[in-house]
Amino acid sequence: MTEFSTAERDAMDRALDLAAQGLGSTSPNPSVGAVILAADGTVAGEGRTAPVGGPHAEVVALAAAGERARGGTAVVTLEPCDHTGRTGPCTRALIAAGVARVVYAVADPNPLAAGGAETLRAEGVEVAAGLGEDRAVQVSRYWRTAVRRGRPYVIWKYAATLDGRSAAADGTSKWITSERARADVHALRGEMDAIIAGIGTVLADDPALTVRVPGLDRSPLRVVVDAAGRTPVGARVRQGDVPTWIATAAEVGAGADGRVDLDKLLAALYGRGVRAALIEGGPTLAGAFLAAGLVDEVVGYLAPKVLGEGLMASGPAGVSTISAAIDLEHVDVTRIGPDLRITAVPRRRS
Repeated sequence: MTEFSTAERDAMDRALDLAAQGLGSTSPNPSVGAVILAADGTVAGEGRTAPVGGPHAEVVALAAAGERARGGTAVVTLEPCDHTGRTGPCTRALIAAGVARVVYAVADPNPLAAGGAETLRAEGVEVAAGLGEDRAVQVSRYWRTAVRRGRPYVIWKYAATLDGRSAAADGTSKWITSERARADVHALRGEMDAIIAGIGTVLADDPALTVRVPGLDRSPLRVVVDAAGRTPVGARVRQGDVPTWIATAAEVGAGADGRVDLDKLLAALYGRGVRAALIEGGPTLAGAFLAAGLVDEVVGYLAPKVLGEGLMASGPAGVSTISAAIDLEHVDVTRIGPDLRITAVPRRRS
């Protein structure tokens, strides 16, 4: 078993914090964090991946470390890349800086960029893997899943009462959850590359689909799934300088039901650099994604309220009997003010 020093463990914790801070700003590249330890074990520099076209985390950290990187250790959340894209290989930058040891959390699943560990070892650099692996997999799950599947990681987010209602019988839904829960939703939006809503939600609620987080100056692509192109010219989703895509059946392709083909929609979003997408509404769209098996994670905000009737959080999802229920596994339950945030992922069928 590989031994890691206390300094390396602390550095990996910091690198993972940096990687988490970059979510939503680096796609189609992964958000990576890096810390350079000098030969004496003290921190010499740190960095995270810049927005697309900018330097990778290792290069940012090496620049901060300068000559103190020579003979030191690079602690990175992802195996250093070994290919030339918009930037050069991080392996070559580490070798040129004279780094003696590289510690990384998880291997790169992208065949175009993988192989960095072997290149480093061939140049005499000591390499160790696996430190912080569990957290690294969690932090990088959007990008890693997208790379493997060739489509964005999809989260269905909803807010509902304890009896599963997302709106009252008269259609009102503001506000089911608390202000703290809504702030938490905006933080989640800030990690996304795209926010997806159906035309029904746009016509009923006229949402802006923007991110409101203090200090955050980026917003995901706004996507309206609108088979017939009915989104009004004056809709809030069309306003402002945030990019918007009205995805029609004519442009994306239609399924057998005449609606927008969701597989083709996600493929198109992947081609636009989207690696994480959030379904914001409404129930018809959520049900369609669930029925198609295209939901990778569910985040539900439950308010301690009961309506008894009204709009359900999800529409038909292709389930007609209990044995066909979409089986989920809870991965987190957190109280946010008076509300509960429940995070679950589809359970793998044996």
